[in-house]
Amino acid sequence: MRGTRTSRRASALVIVIWTVAIAATIVAGLQIATYRQAVLGNEALARVQARWAARAGLETMIAIMEWHTGNPDPDDALAMINELDDNAIGDLETGSYDIRHFLDDVEYVGPMDEHAKANINLLSSNDLLNIPDMTPDVAGAITDWRDADEEQSMIGAEKSYYANRGLGYEPRNGNLRSFAELELVAGVWPEYIRGEDWNLNGRLDSNEDDGEQSWPEDKADGILDAGWSSILTSFSRTSPNGASGEPRLNLKVATAEDVTERTGISAPQAAALLQYAQTPNARLESLLTTPLSLLGSGNTPAQPQGGTTGGGRTNRSSGGRSTGGTGVAQAGPGDLDANALGRVLNECSLQEFTRPLPGKININTVSGRVLRDVFDMNPKLVDTLLSRRDARPTGLTSVADILEIPGMTREVLAPLAKHLDVQSFVFTVSSVGRSSTGGTECEILATVDRSTLPAQILSYREP
Repeated sequence: MRGTRTSRRASALVIVIWTVAIAATIVAGLQIATYRQAVLGNEALARVQARWAARAGLETMIAIMEWHTGNPDPDDALAMINELDDNAIGDLETGSYDIRHFLDDVEYVGPMDEHAKANINLLSSNDLLNIPDMTPDVAGAITDWRDADEEQSMIGAEKSYYANRGLGYEPRNGNLRSFAELELVAGVWPEYIRGEDWNLNGRLDSNEDDGEQSWPEDKADGILDAGWSSILTSFSRTSPNGASGEPRLNLKVATAEDVTERTGISAPQAAALLQYAQTPNARLESLLTTPLSLLGSGNTPAQPQGGTTGGGRTNRSSGGRSTGGTGVAQAGPGDLDANALGRVLNECSLQEFTRPLPGKININTVSGRVLRDVFDMNPKLVDTLLSRRDARPTGLTSVADILEIPGMTREVLAPLAKHLDVQSFVFTVSSVGRSSTGGTECEILATVDRSTLPAQILSYREP
């Protein structure tokens, strides 16, 4: 009997031990599963925090843009840009955001101003040929891609070229809608467009500064070489509103009273301006190079020499101050002084804005590389322009202010004037959010157009 009892006790002890072991295993498994779920939960929470921190940065930029669109300051061309930069880094309760970009090999805090680059939809064939690594056949193909006809230029590419190669698409026969679309054009390689900035976000990512460790190939020098994307854009737009925030006055249909009230110029000046507005091929930028009295009398304004910007590396102009006048403070009752000319350029137009139009470069933010490499300006003149511009706390408030730059002659300005403005309406925001839980990061990349209210998001990505 005693042996039987002992055996039973031993069996019970074994069962208890196994039960405890199994329970311990189950508890350990539950602990591991719970820990893993907690880790995953924390990671998910961190991703959400980082994403919404990035979104907060984007929304902050949009709010500032919209406020300045509704409340413009004509006397401070940099008011909005300075406020954008001042609020480009922010701390939140659950994270932070950081907005920055590269321009001319320098990293700046704030969103990328698309008007600091040249809009490829406005560039002539001669302008395109100035771009580094551009060849005549590619320039012709870009022109053929944009124009509305099917007539192939001498060494370009039209519909038949793409069809014969089975590419599955054809030229748009209209303006490029995104810069990446340029990669579809015959002869264009992604390396030309993107350089080291393979995701086209305008900022130096870790994989773009590590040499041969990861794609893309880069120099690991702490500088972003963004190829053509650093000097060209397709996003910039022209606003239907003037610097005052009011809709631009269309001189084709305006009265002399309208012009006088809006710009403050005299009645004879308004009459001369309206007379010129009715002439074929009238351009407001011609006022920068030809006195109003000559334009209003039907004289032909100064034309570009040699099809490119004077004063460039080829020395097509003297680069000195013009002796023939600049269209400012000319003798004669019909001519405009610098202030009046600035108001006319800022508030008037020669067309109705029925659809968005490609934007001009902002001389307050334009890259020196754009002026040198796209418009072939003399490097010394570019340096002078940038230094004089940057010395003004409020920036250049009118394109007419550029006439005060030493070395800016009529020949230099004539081909460039049609590309110039003093306002920016489209910005690309690369907002990187960082979670306070674990430091997880998330980027939101959006291009915002503030030319009308409410602001419009032209593109949105979460790389």
